Amino acid sequence: MKQPVDGTVKFFVVTIGTIILALVLKELQAVFIPFVIAYILYFLFAPLNNTLLEKKVPTIAVILFDVIVILFISVGLSRILVESVLQFSNEWQNYTNTLNNIVRDTSASLGIKDPYFRSFSLQKIIAKIDYKELAGSLFSSAFSITGSALLTIFFFAFIVSGHQAVYVAFKRRFSAQMEQQAADAAADSEGRTAPYASLESTVNEITRQIQKYIVAKTAMNLGAGISVGLLLLAMNVDFILIWGVFVFLLNFIPSIGAVIALILPSVMATIQHQSLGYGLLTAGLIALIQTLFFNILEPMLIGKRLGLNPIIILLSVLLWGYIWGIVGMLLAIPLTAIIKIIISNSNNQNLKFIVDLMDED
Repeated sequence: MKQPVDGTVKFFVVTIGTIILALVLKELQAVFIPFVIAYILYFLFAPLNNTLLEKKVPTIAVILFDVIVILFISVGLSRILVESVLQFSNEWQNYTNTLNNIVRDTSASLGIKDPYFRSFSLQKIIAKIDYKELAGSLFSSAFSITGSALLTIFFFAFIVSGHQAVYVAFKRRFSAQMEQQAADAAADSEGRTAPYASLESTVNEITRQIQKYIVAKTAMNLGAGISVGLLLLAMNVDFILIWGVFVFLLNFIPSIGAVIALILPSVMATIQHQSLGYGLLTAGLIALIQTLFFNILEPMLIGKRLGLNPIIILLSVLLWGYIWGIVGMLLAIPLTAIIKIIISNSNNQNLKFIVDLMDED
């Protein structure tokens, strides 16, 4: 007779297994990150791709169209950034001289006698940089990013062409189990129905949740970018397009991106108006805007759209950030939503408890 497994043993087995899985994901992130991004792109393009395939458009044509759209958006954003940086670099010398004077005058007014501040020179600091090492690091990073981008597109092409076959295989494997779940739900004395009674509904729900998250997050970042741009326009700060684009892009990276998006325009305001107080005022107002959008509106809006508890959103960002760094922070919320949808299909009481913890209600 089969002996039941003790609950404590189950707990430790699951815990150890989860830790091992996290370590494997962390160690093999060079492969897993492009694969996950490719699958998220697949879900994002799924409605359009399904429509094209229903109209008998060849799969290879659909894949080429998707890749062209991805490249067009990526090149467009890169071009905006490059042109903005070039525009800023033309005024670099004037701004560095102004910053030197601000630091020197401020140190003198505060009675600071340290020669480093009394004769502050940003040019001297920059001159100490090892440009060979910096260039090597930049080249290595650019090469790594390019390789990851190509690998993502490679995975994406195979996922678009092969996802349906995988889906059909899973559906055949679990069809009997799903039919039993549907029967149990129909026989429920309270007349309740299982939230995801079929594999098809689960896949559709994952697609819908990812799309809603991306739309909501993009809307939040766009709103914050426009608001900061209008603020800097009213405060007569140069390069408002650059700072608005930075706020939009950098806030896709939780916490770190928001700090960088705050510091850069604040430093510009300080240099341009030659006033530390003006820079601090700018920083305070930008922080207020970002707090409104990303600490108040975003958790409420995205949490409600995904059905996730704001605390779970925070913990997921920390956990995936540990596993995959900044990229993990970017992917944390959609990955957590997918996990919630999948485990919602289980009748296991422990998994139901986890789903209840993750739920916003």
